[in-house]
Amino acid sequence: HPADGVRAFEDPYPAMAKAMGLDPKTKQDIPFRCGNDTFWNAYFDVLHKPYEKEGVDFWWLDWQQGKKSDVPGLDPLVALNHYHYLDNAENGRLPLILSRYSGPGAHRYPLGFSGDTAQNWRVLHFQPYFTSTAANVGYTWWSHDIGGHYLGERNEELYLRWLQLGVFSPILRLHSTSNDLMGKEPWRYRPDVCAAAKDWLRLRHRLIPYLYTMDARTHREGLALCEPLYYAYPGAEEAYDKAYGNGYLFGSQLLVYPITSPQKKQLGMGAVDAWIPPGRWTDLFTGAVYTGPLCLTLHRELTEMPVLAKAGAILPLSDDPGNACGNPAALTLWLYAGDGDFTLYEDNGQTDFDTHKAETQITQQLQGSTLTVTVAPTAGDCTVLPKKRQLTLVFKDLEPSVLTCAEAEVTQNAAGEATVILTDYDPTVGTQLHLQGATYRKAVPVNARVLNIFCRWQGSNAHKTECYRLFKIAKTKEELRRALKCTRLPGTVRRAVEETLLQTDA
Repeated sequence: HPADGVRAFEDPYPAMAKAMGLDPKTKQDIPFRCGNDTFWNAYFDVLHKPYEKEGVDFWWLDWQQGKKSDVPGLDPLVALNHYHYLDNAENGRLPLILSRYSGPGAHRYPLGFSGDTAQNWRVLHFQPYFTSTAANVGYTWWSHDIGGHYLGERNEELYLRWLQLGVFSPILRLHSTSNDLMGKEPWRYRPDVCAAAKDWLRLRHRLIPYLYTMDARTHREGLALCEPLYYAYPGAEEAYDKAYGNGYLFGSQLLVYPITSPQKKQLGMGAVDAWIPPGRWTDLFTGAVYTGPLCLTLHRELTEMPVLAKAGAILPLSDDPGNACGNPAALTLWLYAGDGDFTLYEDNGQTDFDTHKAETQITQQLQGSTLTVTVAPTAGDCTVLPKKRQLTLVFKDLEPSVLTCAEAEVTQNAAGEATVILTDYDPTVGTQLHLQGATYRKAVPVNARVLNIFCRWQGSNAHKTECYRLFKIAKTKEELRRALKCTRLPGTVRRAVEETLLQTDA
């Protein structure tokens, strides 16, 4: 309740019974069946809408069936979802319901969830697979209790890994049971985990333009935000392999491999087995590049998670300050060089969105060392957009020192990435940029990457030095591979060296 935060609900039965023509003094079963308009009219008119008039605009409905319905096989949750969906659509609002789990078939109405989760690694490990394969039964808006709902034990690393998964899930929802010791707010965790959690939550907020576009795609085409790998690669055996079952496509531009197991003690890093599909893929957070098809183990710091953008990927982000979630006045595009396209979808956030929507087609073409980026004039109702928009283009994997543009100045942002900023961008006009000198940024030299792995290895310095002897004198990748073949290393260290040797250097 907006006035005091908490409000006790009085027993609604007398008023509802009276509205239904029942005796309010004598408790009796209220008919609870789909289609009983008398009951639902009383429910909304007596209980629900009066509180809405007082300013309540969010409801948590925890209505369990209790007594079996007198209609065989009927779960009252189905009726509850149906009528709340219709109620939420009143006054032009987009209906949004987070329901208790009511099974496949109920996904017409609510945001689903995977059930009460225990706080342990085994449960976390199941969530990515559960989330992506929900698409197989059309359950596209799927959520899970991030951090674990109850039971298990507190684990800071588990919490952060679960939150990372949540950022790249259809619905991000931190959740816990009613226990002062089990809250999932970032500030309840140690400082480094808290800071990382806040960064991940801010990234989720920046992703709203991408997420909203993908959700519109779900509405139009029935394509889920999270899809199993075999949707896009049905002919690849690896796409069905259980070893890579936690990998999934996140919209049209990204491939995600959540880390769902404790970090490897020998390296102090998390790891996940992955199959990289054909083509060039660039990690959003490390900049590491992989050219598939590849099978390997990806290793990441606690603050990192493997999220890979395909060649030609275009990722729209909001850079508006604060917590606003409207169509951004400061729109940023992350571009990964190659041939690609993306159509940004924006609307008025109301149920008449079909007649009040704006679509902006963005394409990029790479020919030799020339990259052409075209942002077409926005089609549709441009009144849904901010009156003034700043458009920033960040070329994530191009070398900034040699990149030039005839139409605008190329600068470097704080991360050293090539950037073009159009401060007074007019969406009705669009823009086209021709960038010369488009060459991929060079990776950290492979010898330095291998050295870093040996330095991270928690073990005897004498043993490490002896194992590193052949790697130290190796000059090429082929010589490094021979050194790896001839040296006995712990499995974790070996797989980390294998990964860095499989990365694309430019």
